[in-house]
This record gives sequence, structure tokens and C-alpha cells, in this order.
Amino acid sequence: MLELSNKTNLLEQKTYRYSLQDVEHANLYPDLFSYDEVPRVSFNHRRVPMGMPEEIWITDTTFRDGQQSIEPYTVKQIVDLYKLMSRLGGPYGIIRQTEFFVYSKKDRDAIEQCMDLGLTFPEITTWIRATKEDFQLVKDLNIHETGILVSCSDYHIFNKLGLTRKQAMDKYLATVAMAFEQGIVPRCHLEDVTRADFYGFVVPFVNELMKMSQDAHIPVKIRACDTLGLGVPYTEVALPRSVSGIIYGLQHYSDVPSEMLEWHGHNDFYKAVSNASTAWMYGACAVNCTLLGIGERTGNVPLEAMVMEYASLRGSMDGMDPTVITEIADYYRNEIGYKIPPMTPYVGSSFNMTRAGIHADGLMKDEQIYNIFNTTKLLNRRPTVMIGKASGLSGIAYWINENYGLPQSECLTKHDKLVIDLKERIDQEYADGRVSTLSVHELEKIIEELSGGALRRL
Repeated sequence: MLELSNKTNLLEQKTYRYSLQDVEHANLYPDLFSYDEVPRVSFNHRRVPMGMPEEIWITDTTFRDGQQSIEPYTVKQIVDLYKLMSRLGGPYGIIRQTEFFVYSKKDRDAIEQCMDLGLTFPEITTWIRATKEDFQLVKDLNIHETGILVSCSDYHIFNKLGLTRKQAMDKYLATVAMAFEQGIVPRCHLEDVTRADFYGFVVPFVNELMKMSQDAHIPVKIRACDTLGLGVPYTEVALPRSVSGIIYGLQHYSDVPSEMLEWHGHNDFYKAVSNASTAWMYGACAVNCTLLGIGERTGNVPLEAMVMEYASLRGSMDGMDPTVITEIADYYRNEIGYKIPPMTPYVGSSFNMTRAGIHADGLMKDEQIYNIFNTTKLLNRRPTVMIGKASGLSGIAYWINENYGLPQSECLTKHDKLVIDLKERIDQEYADGRVSTLSVHELEKIIEELSGGALRRL
């Protein structure tokens, strides 16, 4: 059967209809996932067309997946972070949704207080267990969409749930039917999709979901969950690890619209951001993230990273305010007490800091030489230097100018006496056996002494 595709405007074959393969034994892909070895990446040299949707956006799971790896947030912290997230996402809702637990009174209080703010974005959704009581709880909270766990690899179906594929599918479809009965949009979380039999289980299962959705006249969302971070962004990679293959397959063989398709990744193999970007580029409208990437094990896709990826792919922030990223990082440090690793992009203390004297010299001449973009404008963070053993005269001069906020007309150069004297004192520190960098307090105390009090912190 031929149909004219409204996506490519070409006649395409629509005869590919995959049936459930209710196998007797689990397919655990032992050649790819030998437990005693690093997982292998196999290639089949098949390419699928790139097809970024007209609109792309970010969804958030900070208050669900993100809370599973750190001390739970207080209600106030959730509300404060929700407001910051709304400001970051801007008026057009680039950060479209965020999901919450609903089980405890604290969870429900946080939801209600966030809803009382009357903010359009991010829309509040939930994640629940597959029970009638949980669906009723979501309905009572006047929430229109909820996530439902539908594990899809044989690792989970056979080894965790103790079911056959047919039994698992029937169980999941019955759960989705409960959501439709309550008039709630189900968001089906295809757990462990990067180890699942894509054509033997995933596609036939999603086909049934799409049929049910049509009959109920209620949309169903599909979240492809790379639970162990096994997804691979390279072209010509074979399923089940191919991110582009998963996204293309769900669109082409299960007719999932881009706006109903979402990627959820983890960072076990350092591919979370590149996998999420690949999902966008091959047809998923949404990528699911957490603030600072906080999540299970190595974490989720960092939300702030996808803000920058969005701008790099679209050429615009489209109303987002990236300076809020710095406010969010400060909130985690000062209000939550979370220690952000110093080298974390965009939010770590060493993000736009240099320790090498030659780099500092470049910063003084033109900060574009060693700074990735205008971090002062985009993140409200000026580039900085750290004073230590490798700091030269230029680095010391740059640090003094930045730390004291000296106007351009009063900025010091590497030829000024104060800079030279301070360099000698620093060198002496290391000659006497010091190994650590000098603290801000130490440097300010020495500078006050060397300048005769002319340069001091008030």
C-alpha cells in the first residue's frame, strides 16, 4: 500500500506492520551486552533520514527522576526551582513540562503550591504506579497527563517481572485503558528501550497503543527511555542501540507523531547530551532532562545543556533566559547545599576559569581567545582566573582587575609594581613548599598590605 507522506511529501510504502514475537526465551543480546565486558556497538550500515520537527522543546523530571539520587527537596525548594525553571524556559514554553511524584503529602503540597502560581509553563505532569487509586489521585489533582512505566526489554519483562512478552503487553494495555477511562493522557515510559527487541516487542506494542488512542480520542505520548545510557548517536549503528533508528522506527512503523515522541537518557557512557540532540534531529519534539543532570547513577540529561543545544541548533534562545542557569546553580549551592563538581559545564566554579598564565594573557587581550562565548552576557558569569603556581603576571593582573571590579581606566597591567610584587610573594609561597592555590582571602590580605591599603575590600 502506498501513501503520500505529509512529512516527506513522497509516496511511501505502508505495508510494514510488525506483530508481537512472543518468544519462549528472553533475547538479552549477549553479543552486545556481555556482563563481563564493555557493551559493544554494532553497525549495520543502514541510515535513516534526518528530520528535525518544526518545533522542539525540553521537558523536565527534576522532581521525579532527579529526586531519586539526592536528599528529597523540601516543598519550598521545589516551588523555588519551579519558578526559576519557568523563568529560564521563557514565555514560549521551551521548557514545556515537568513531572512530579504524587505519593506523599509533601509531593501533593508541592504540586498544589506550584499550580497556585498560575504559570503557563512548565505544565505540571505526574508519574504514577499502574493502579486505579493512583489514576484517581491524578484526576483529583486536576492534572491532565501522567507517566506510566512500561518496561520493554526482555531483561525487565522476563527477568524482573517474570512475564512473557504477551503477558507484559496485555498488562500495559490494561493500564493505559485505565488512564483513558479517567480522561488522562498517558505518557508511556518505554523503560530500557536500548536493550529491547525493537521489531519483536516495541513496535507491535506501540502500534496497539496508537490504535487505543484513536479509539479513545485521547493522545498517548511515547517516552523512549535509555535507562542505562546505552544509546549511541552515530549513523549506521544497528538497533537496539541506535538513537536515530529508535526515533525513526517509532515514527515510521508505529505512526507516532513527533509532538508525541520524547527521549529520556542517562549519562552512563558520557553520551546523554549527544543522544538527546540526536533524538531532536531525527524527529522527537521533546527531550527529557533534570536540572544540573542530577539523577540515578551518572545522572540524566542536564537541562541547562539542552538549553544551549537548543540555541545552537535553532540559532536563537526563543525567549529563554540563560542567565537564570547561574541563579539555579547558586540556589543549589547556597539553599540546597549541593556541591556542584567544579568542572561541570556552564555551572561549575571552574567552567570559565583559567589557571595558566598564557591563557590569562590571552583573556586580557581578547577574552574570545579562551572563552567559549560571551559568558558575561549569556550566563551573567565573567571569565575568571585562578591564582596558583602556574599564574604569570598577566593572570595576576587579570585577577586583580576582575576581583576588585576596577574600571577600564584603572585596570592594572603585568608591568605595574603591585602586580610584580604580588607575583614575587606568590612565587615565594611555592618556593617554601606550598602546593595549593591561594584563596581569595589570602590574596586580598597580601594585596592590601602591598598597596598600603589603597586596594582593599570594604
